[in-house]
Amino acid sequence: MDLFSDTSLSPIIAESERGKLIIFPNWISNSECDHLFNALEKEIGWQSEEISMFGRTIAVPRKVAWHGDPGANYRYSGVNHEPQPWLQKLLELRERLEKEFMDPVNSVLCNLYRDGHDSMGWHSDNEPELGQLPTIYSISLGATRYFDIRLKENHREKRRFELASGNLLIMKGAFQKFWEHQVPKQKKNLEPRINLTFRNIRSYQQS
Repeated sequence: MDLFSDTSLSPIIAESERGKLIIFPNWISNSECDHLFNALEKEIGWQSEEISMFGRTIAVPRKVAWHGDPGANYRYSGVNHEPQPWLQKLLELRERLEKEFMDPVNSVLCNLYRDGHDSMGWHSDNEPELGQLPTIYSISLGATRYFDIRLKENHREKRRFELASGNLLIMKGAFQKFWEHQVPKQKKNLEPRINLTFRNIRSYQQS
């Protein structure tokens, strides 16, 4: 079965010296999204995690999994993640991204938002193992959710997007240096969402 479809819809592009954000609508078609969501929801070994914040331990408000090449370890929120082997459907997505964008990808962070109460707080994907100018490929499956960005130096400068199933969002260049992003709670949104953020773990080179 061919999981992917071409789209004639124009991408949304925002670009400046502070980085680049691109959203490709319908990068995966609706019918294919349903098939992919149902398969990944069952096949991924979703984990519940806890993190330490302000001296106390709290539950992460979503379920997660980390897949990738051997050795592509990733540490965020104080937790070290060793990659699980690639699942076939994740590997197919990786190969499509590498072919279309001519950019290496060796790992993926999978997030399951069970309903509108699950969320992701303000953060940047700026861990040292991603390098200084990382490119993040983020695929949405399932429920439409808000995706907010704000400037680190001026939180009043922000923008909200709605990411629908099949959307591909790309953050690249200096985006992580200047911007933060979040997936806020949406208590009226009760449907689940899977988010797949593909990235390339590399040795950090200090300039």
